[in-house]
This record gives sequence, structure tokens and C-alpha cells, in this order.
Amino acid sequence: MSTKITTRIVILGGGFGGLYTALELEKTLARAIDVEVTLVNQENFFLFTPMLHEVAASDLDMTHIVNPVRKLLRRVGFFQGKVESIGLHARRVSVSHGDEHHHHELEYDHLVIGLGSVTNFYMLPGLEERALTMKSLGDAIHLRNQLIKNLEEADFECCPNVREPLLNIVVAGGGFAGVETIAAVNDFLREAIRFYPHLNEEMLRVVLVHPGALILPELGASLGAYAQKKLAERKVEIKSNTKVKAMSGDIVELTDGTLIRTNTLVWTAGTSPHPLLAALPCAKEHGRLQTNEFLEVEGWPGVWSLGDCASVPDLTTGKMCPPTAQHALRQGKIVAQNIAASVRGRKKKPFVFKTIGQLAAIGRRTGVAQILGYNFSGFIAWWLWRTIYLSKLPRFEKKLRVALDWTLDLLFTKDLVQFGGERATTISHDENDARDS
Repeated sequence: MSTKITTRIVILGGGFGGLYTALELEKTLARAIDVEVTLVNQENFFLFTPMLHEVAASDLDMTHIVNPVRKLLRRVGFFQGKVESIGLHARRVSVSHGDEHHHHELEYDHLVIGLGSVTNFYMLPGLEERALTMKSLGDAIHLRNQLIKNLEEADFECCPNVREPLLNIVVAGGGFAGVETIAAVNDFLREAIRFYPHLNEEMLRVVLVHPGALILPELGASLGAYAQKKLAERKVEIKSNTKVKAMSGDIVELTDGTLIRTNTLVWTAGTSPHPLLAALPCAKEHGRLQTNEFLEVEGWPGVWSLGDCASVPDLTTGKMCPPTAQHALRQGKIVAQNIAASVRGRKKKPFVFKTIGQLAAIGRRTGVAQILGYNFSGFIAWWLWRTIYLSKLPRFEKKLRVALDWTLDLLFTKDLVQFGGERATTISHDENDARDS
């Protein structure tokens, strides 16, 4: 005899917020036979984004910072596909999957919206067509391939004008993503270039463009100045109080009038909430769904939101919660507990969390960190970065693989293999011709 499902919970997005909602529900409601929980995500894995730049710089194997969703969740159902639309009035979500985009309708009693954010190029000329991003595993792999491809081409390029854009790298944005990306890329290039006999370090130009006076403004002036000084010592050129204005061909134009010839511009200077949110009839703040302290979307019972796509009041500061991973994963746990409380008629809990700290790796076993109000820099901050993030990486298997990668990195040089998508060459002959040959 089949059991009737009385409560359907749908979670949109498998980032920190969505995944940790599902993990918490695994322990509670997903155990009940009359509750159905479904997580929808475009990829079948959870990406640990704080380590993304290490994949781009060949410090970590690309598979070691991703966890298969089906190994993380046992009781929660998983749908790999794209969210096409959200019908709040009808209480259903339209999703599709497969190469043919087969459509399905998922009905819900509780909906968790954790679709995150997307890169925003702010309509700057040429960027959408030419710039690289650092939001996904594919982005990191693409950047790594581009760096190696450029070195290979430049090594046998005798014309300086053609070689120059191959060895110039520009990163836009002096926040955590931009600084960690340029630090890792700079280390990678300067270590790799000795394997290319026709190239030398003097040919490299690595530029960080930042609109403020100091990079990493979230960490304060002293740590920002320290990070800026260290990067400059490693020959990273920092353009402060400057923005990228446009990109045309292999020319990047900055607002101070500087023109840089490069085929590699990495954009980390802007994001916006997921485009699907724009069509929802909910109160928003800068495109993010407004929630109350319980993470409920105002005016829509049974609809919850968290992470980058939500504007969540911070009860400790009176402002809005910053869009960080440490907030999103804790919001996921509270959402799951509050959904369980709603189903069982219990009291809901407000989201209360004070930022523990923030860290950034700036290359060559150096970092900057602010933890519980204390500043750290140098090797100790780098060690804290690795220790803390390793502890947050899901599953022991992945922790062990990353730890081994880091250990081997102390002994061996970075891998210079370019991962191409081309399939092996084939041929089709007549069977008799093939036998004769």
C-alpha cells in the first residue's frame, strides 16, 4: 500500500544555501514517509567555490573540490536540470532536463529559493563577448587552459606584437575572488615560464584593476595595504581607483586612459541575483528577494529564500547579511529547521549569526585574515585559510584528496597539461580497403 505524500518541499539551487538546507532536512523531515524533498540543480555536484582559484592555477585537481550530490544525500531526491520558471500563485516550478529539454512541473508546499547570483558585465562594451569569469568549475578549467595555451603559442611566436597579448593578464575586481585569482595565476605563470625556453619573466605583465584605493576593502585598510604590497613585490601591477571601461579585440581600455593588449581579461567585479527572480511578484532589494528574520519571503507563505539571491536582515548589525558562504550554509540549516517547525506546528527560529572572520590567500604561502576581530597576515594567515576551508569541505574523501594535493604541491611543480575537448581522430574506410592496407 502506497503512502500519500502530504508535504512536498522543493529546493532550487545546489550552492551552499540549497545544499545545507537539504543536508539538514536529511536529518529531520526527509525521514518521514509522507514528506517528499527534492533538490534541483543544474550540475550533479556541489562546488566548493572558495578553492576555485586553486583549480585555475593547477594547485588542485579539478575533481577534488566537487562533491557528487547523490553521495551527499540519501533521503532527499535530486533533479539535475534547469529551473525554467517559478509559479508562486500556482505553487509549482517548471524545470527541464536533458539535451532535448524535457519539461516537468514540480508542485510544492514549501519552496526554498537559493539560485545564487550570476556575473554582471554592466553593459560594458565587449566584455560579455570577450571576458572570462570565475563563477563555475568550467570557468576555472577554461582559465587554466587559456593560460597554458597562451604560453605554448607565445613560446614559438617570434613577433613581439603578436606575443604581447598572450603574456598580458588582466583581472578586474580587487575583492576576494579577484585578489585570490590574480595571486594564484601570477604564481602559476612565473613558475611555469621556466619550462618555455623562448620566454622569460620580464615578458609577463599581470595587472589587477580595482576601483578603490586599496584591495580587499572588506578586511580593512591595514590588511588591504599588506596584500597590495605583497602582490606588488611579486610583480603584480595594481591599478587603483580605476575600472575597466571596455574591451575591443585584444585591447582592454581602463578609465584612466590606459590601454592593455591582452586576450585574457578575467572579470570578478560584479554580480547580480539570478535573472529568474526579476519575474517574481515579491518585494525585492537590489533584485534580491526580501525575507523576514525567519528567512520567509514576505507575503508568500511557504516560500523561503537564502544566500546570494536573498536580502536577509542581520539582527546583529541592523543591516542586511553579506552574501558569503558562511552565512549561506547557516541560513540553510535555519531554513530547514523552520520548515520542519512549520510542518509540525512548532515555533520558528530567527536567523542570528555574526561573521566569524574572512580570509584570503595571496599566493606563495601567504595570506591575510580577520578572525574574531583579530588581524593575521603572512604564513599564519595562509595556514589558517587552508585549515579552515579544508575543515569546511564536505566528505572525508575530498578532504583527504585536497590535503594530498597540497602536500604533493610542496614537492613537485605545477602541472602544465592543457585539457582539450577534442575527440580522437577517426577514419572510415571500406572494409576490404582497410584489410588490404
